[in-house]
Amino acid sequence: MPMHPVHDIEVPADIAAFVPAVVEIPRGSHLKYEIDKPTGLLRLDRVLYSAVFYPANYGFIPRTHADDGDPLDILVLMQEPVEPLTIVRCRPLGGMRMVDEHGGDDKIIGVCIDDPAYAHYRTVKALPPHILVELDRFFRDYKVLEGKQEHVDVGAMYDLEEALEVIDRSRSAYDRGEGR
Repeated sequence: MPMHPVHDIEVPADIAAFVPAVVEIPRGSHLKYEIDKPTGLLRLDRVLYSAVFYPANYGFIPRTHADDGDPLDILVLMQEPVEPLTIVRCRPLGGMRMVDEHGGDDKIIGVCIDDPAYAHYRTVKALPPHILVELDRFFRDYKVLEGKQEHVDVGAMYDLEEALEVIDRSRSAYDRGEGR
């Protein structure tokens, strides 16, 4: 039986140290890939309509179920784009709350603990301010030319404590059988 990236990757008990992040979209991509939940394969959702690209490696935390019905999203800050379906050890730093046409859509923000240029960061406030501006701007702009911007509300960044609570809630939802 092949491994399924949503269900078969262990998440450690100490999520403050790191979580596994399964990358769906490499930093710099204009392609919006999503995991196909029944098969575990990647599916091309769309090519971005706007002249923007993903500012970080983008994926999900396995064995989670977020408010939008998908695994919990995570942005992995590091030096290089990562191939889709790569597992990256990522330390959560904080997050941002979005609401789109599917409801609540948290984005956890973290750093690759195996990248020496980013591994030392412990909070979102410690990141260079421009990185946070880029992340915020991307999520405000990427659906504009699709005519969906009126359905996207990007909230303020939140800290590590709230990010860990969001991860815990999404893990509990998964453990209750939601998202399977």
